[in-house]
Amino acid sequence: MRRLFSYSYIALFLFHYLIQISNAQDYGDSDTPAPPARPAKEIESCNGIFISYVFQGRERIYPLVRNVSAQAWSFQAMATIMNTGDQELKSWQIFIGFQYHELLVSAEGAVAVGGDGFPVRVGTNGTVLAGSGMTDLRTAIDTANDMTQMQAQINLKGTMFGGSPKSNPMPRSLRLANVGYKCPAATRQGTYMHVCCRKDPKFKETKIVTKFYPRRYGDLSFTYDVLKSYDNRYTAQVTIDNNHPLGRLDQWNLTWEWMRNEFIYSMKGAYTHQMDPSECIYGPQGRYYRDFDFSNVMNCQKKPVISDLPPEKENDDKVGRLPYCCKNGTLLPKTMNETQARALFQLEVFKLPPDMNRTAVNPPQNWNIVGRLNPTYKCSPPIRVDPTEFPEPTGIPATTSAITSWQVTCNMTKPKRREAKCCVSFSAFYSDMAVPCPTCACGCEENTKCNRTAAPLLLPPDALLVPFVNRTARALAFARIKKKSLPRQLPCPDNCGVSINWHVESDYSDGWTSRITLFNWDDNAFANWFSAVQLTNSSRGFQRAYSFNGTMIPEANNTIFLQGLPGLNYLVGEVNGTHPDRDPRVPGKLQTVISFTKKGLRNLHIARGDGFPTKFFFNGEECALPTDLPVAAGASRSSVGLLPAILLAILLLTFLN
Repeated sequence: MRRLFSYSYIALFLFHYLIQISNAQDYGDSDTPAPPARPAKEIESCNGIFISYVFQGRERIYPLVRNVSAQAWSFQAMATIMNTGDQELKSWQIFIGFQYHELLVSAEGAVAVGGDGFPVRVGTNGTVLAGSGMTDLRTAIDTANDMTQMQAQINLKGTMFGGSPKSNPMPRSLRLANVGYKCPAATRQGTYMHVCCRKDPKFKETKIVTKFYPRRYGDLSFTYDVLKSYDNRYTAQVTIDNNHPLGRLDQWNLTWEWMRNEFIYSMKGAYTHQMDPSECIYGPQGRYYRDFDFSNVMNCQKKPVISDLPPEKENDDKVGRLPYCCKNGTLLPKTMNETQARALFQLEVFKLPPDMNRTAVNPPQNWNIVGRLNPTYKCSPPIRVDPTEFPEPTGIPATTSAITSWQVTCNMTKPKRREAKCCVSFSAFYSDMAVPCPTCACGCEENTKCNRTAAPLLLPPDALLVPFVNRTARALAFARIKKKSLPRQLPCPDNCGVSINWHVESDYSDGWTSRITLFNWDDNAFANWFSAVQLTNSSRGFQRAYSFNGTMIPEANNTIFLQGLPGLNYLVGEVNGTHPDRDPRVPGKLQTVISFTKKGLRNLHIARGDGFPTKFFFNGEECALPTDLPVAAGASRSSVGLLPAILLAILLLTFLN
């Protein structure tokens, strides 16, 4: 019987494969040979996870260009992942090593991990695809060889660039991305490649005591709980938890993507930016729900934008009355406020065929959340977890549980170069110059006449108090005094809404001090702001902050956490000067001095780098730092002024001789 199952399975798979090959074609070259038929032993010998990739054809698309490397082609392919082992694979993920500057337009049955939805550029580095809907692959033993539960197929469509019409543009590599598996190099045969991934015998797998995938705890996590379920609709609850000690969101906007034509009928605790039912009326929703009144539908977008409600809606019987809701989109770290580190809202979702039964629930994909001036998060696809348990609402000492639950885990990413949202300048008591924020630290305008690549001009420290447009005259005068050469085209501004000046105030044998000044160049204020600084070993000598509330967070790499005391926790925006017709605008400013001890710390060189931060955060966002340190006031003069003296001495000695 076992051999009969094996033969029937092989015949079925070969038949499906040959059909796919017969339908594939390369529109640029009809003479491309079909790939060889795959021998049955490939899958018979795989005791693990079998992955295949079939290139189904391509077609040259507009614009038609003579440069072969710049020519665009639309392509289609199919990737298949199958569980041929004896252990269930949960939340499968595969890596496809694309190498022809591909732009992936769609992937039926999967989502791109770390992407914001399709289309997504997979470039030359490839991409990881995770299951959408069919996320777990069961074994043939547990399903009696039911292929619908054992395998998942991904139909890929996209655009690639380059390659001659007669070439076979295949991926560079193919493998399973799940932890605990080892994959050899994929075998390629024409337009077909495959690989068999097996369990790593050296991997120590944690025993899972839950029925579903274990919960993960990233910097930010979402829980999607289904509370009520009917044949054509369900009620879900979304919980957002801020787990990072330096993470923060202000006026957050959450987006996701519905994959099966769902639409939001109503919400509590949050709202969608667009409340237009026209997409439902003229879409598949309107064709199915013919007698449905769509005038009361909240949102029909495939990618809705969701925001928190203001505090005045907290006790509203229609849209409020939920715990942790209605904070105007503010999520603070737990180091500041435990109750402000969570947000919650509920929504009623309507479904379409073929999901018209109460157990057919699919969570939205491609989750993404952004704030006003906050960290950038990259989120994983939803994973099925054990149902969330809640206290019984009537007060009985018992618990209730959600029908089904999914979790999305997000982690903070380091800002890319010139994509920060805040920046830092350096100055010191021993130097008469300030090193300003890097050029274009927070980006530059496209059509600008300034120099994007030039280093920022050194400034007198008082020039940091005025906007960038008012610093030019001072910067030029300071350069002439210092006899510094200037580029033909002056450098661009940093374009940051928030900047911080770090000033080394003093340096003694037993300790040192620094002064921090926060500048807000935006019109809007920051309420309940916080900042954090990481230094080298000198941070362990932190003693106190005098105008802010300062604490040490050892679990965050000895980070000094700073927030405003009562009355100083509000960083106002930029305002006009006393005489707006002639005075520059004045930024919002807050300042404190922090002191450090050198006791127990050896070989500290404050001026050489130990007195300056290696990382600085404002409201959770990592700020851009200068690449240079302030130079002692006499250093530049001595290095320039000493050379003429030496030459004069040499000439005098020569003359005497």
